[in-house]
Amino acid sequence: MKRVKFIYNPYSGENAIITDIDKVIMVHQKYGYTIIPFRIDIQCDLCDAFKDIDDEYSYVLIAGGDGTVDNTVNCMKEMKVELPIAVLPMGTANDFAKLIGMPQDVEAACERILNSPPRRLDLGKINNKYFINVASTGLFTDISQKTDVNMKNTMGKLAYYIKGLEQIPNLRNLKIKVESEEVVYDGDMYLMLIFNGQTAGNLKLAYKSSLSDGLLDIIIVKAVMIKDIVALLIKILRGEHLEGNNALIYFKSSRIRIECHEDLVTDIDGERGPDFPLMIECEKGGIEVLGIV
Repeated sequence: MKRVKFIYNPYSGENAIITDIDKVIMVHQKYGYTIIPFRIDIQCDLCDAFKDIDDEYSYVLIAGGDGTVDNTVNCMKEMKVELPIAVLPMGTANDFAKLIGMPQDVEAACERILNSPPRRLDLGKINNKYFINVASTGLFTDISQKTDVNMKNTMGKLAYYIKGLEQIPNLRNLKIKVESEEVVYDGDMYLMLIFNGQTAGNLKLAYKSSLSDGLLDIIIVKAVMIKDIVALLIKILRGEHLEGNNALIYFKSSRIRIECHEDLVTDIDGERGPDFPLMIECEKGGIEVLGIV
């Protein structure tokens, strides 16, 4: 019988996967697969999940949010596990799963996964870490890191917005240097986002982004007058295209370098990222993914 490594995060979202594990097993048994589970826990090294991988395994099923997917992909790369992945969206935002169109219903998602061919999608890489959706730095980028898990589970995305409001008094200009073949920017900013996907917190910002073009979409929110920032926020909330606003730089690149001497952290899909300087690149076709219609 074929095997599936099932990585699940019992703390993601509202702990919903706990009540849905039987559905995961039921659907896979129907198709002749055996589920081999690994429960994510602070006491365990996630990479241990892949020590038994052999030719009997068909793919890796991940139940959790974007951070869980990132951590799993990074362990797979470290352990040189070349298997397709599939995602059950169980986190707070689930930006990547929504982008590839995964259903919220677990049974429907498993059916789709098991009846679809794998597709090669790009991966972002920031220094020595991979990301599937977005890397960021600047103001507000560590909101997910600072938001209590219980608060996220209780309030969902609203918890991020509340945490973001707490940081408004800290608004300040941040000096940054960005270098790529396409754009060089040496100046002040508030926020920088590097997208492999399209959304951050379900806001569709990188609307030009493709998961298979070998390019990352980079957005720099410059430190400009408040009226320009307000105009930009209105465009974002309306879902409008962002061109023509002098508060923002939007470009595509396969490779960029970022230097910053401010007291800033980086964020990779809600998890702490590497320290500066940053070398960020797109690994074209870096991962196989199931369940894409």
